[in-house]
Amino acid sequence: MTFRGSGSIETGNVSGGGGGGGGRGRIALGGGAGLLVTIVALLFGVNPGDIMGGGDSGGGGQDTAVVSEIDKQLQACTFEKANTDTLCRIKATTVSVDKVWTKLLDGYTEPKTTIFSDSVNTGCGAASSSTGPFYCPADKTAYFDPTFFNMLVKMGGSDGPLSQMYVVAHEYGHHVQNLTGALQKGNQMGSHGATSGSVRTELQADCYAGVWAFHSDKGDDALLEPLTSDQIATAIQTARAIGDDTIQGSSSNPESWTHGSAKQRVKWFSTGYKSGDPNSCDTFSAGNLG
Repeated sequence: MTFRGSGSIETGNVSGGGGGGGGRGRIALGGGAGLLVTIVALLFGVNPGDIMGGGDSGGGGQDTAVVSEIDKQLQACTFEKANTDTLCRIKATTVSVDKVWTKLLDGYTEPKTTIFSDSVNTGCGAASSSTGPFYCPADKTAYFDPTFFNMLVKMGGSDGPLSQMYVVAHEYGHHVQNLTGALQKGNQMGSHGATSGSVRTELQADCYAGVWAFHSDKGDDALLEPLTSDQIATAIQTARAIGDDTIQGSSSNPESWTHGSAKQRVKWFSTGYKSGDPNSCDTFSAGNLG
């Protein structure tokens, strides 16, 4: 996987540090969500600070020096660096995803992205690295601690660049859902179970990540060189690794699922990638999720 672009990555939507702080909006988790049982509570409005030991959602902010260092690295990002550097890859991926969705969705507005270390304040409350990547609809921001990708590999996911980009595209999928109302619809359909609103929301975000992958290397302004089947396989490997049944193992109970099985996550990412059509991602009307 190689970025076509050269020179600095021009976007003001990616920064280091915390978000709004103090709010109690709902968090739509994706990517690595499900790593911890306690994370389940985050999806439907529980204050992450209460779960992670942060107490008041207004506390637990990052060290200023850490934020400054992240911002310094982000400001130095180029498309060339995005091929080898995780922070720059996240930043470049957000530009690619925005390009795709601007063309596919009327009224699309770009979200913010915050890259943090250890802990962060958001419009949905305080969160820590153990939360995994997530999107907060209250401040329309996707949050990433890059160390998550190391944990993802330990879980059986791929360390390939497209695997990491799939996680970013998944979180941006939640932003698309926030804009279309699908996120709110999912919140009203239950947080647990194989056919719950939570599962349907997460599988749709997987499908939207596949839609992005389909379009990411097409057109004169595409930022990626043509994707190979081996690169797509790394995203599929990661989708499989973060299925509820994969994470829970032999004790997995569909009634406890919040994100969908490994098979389902692979199916819906593949659906989006094969079709390139957001309309193929209607998990809310699907009678059989896979």
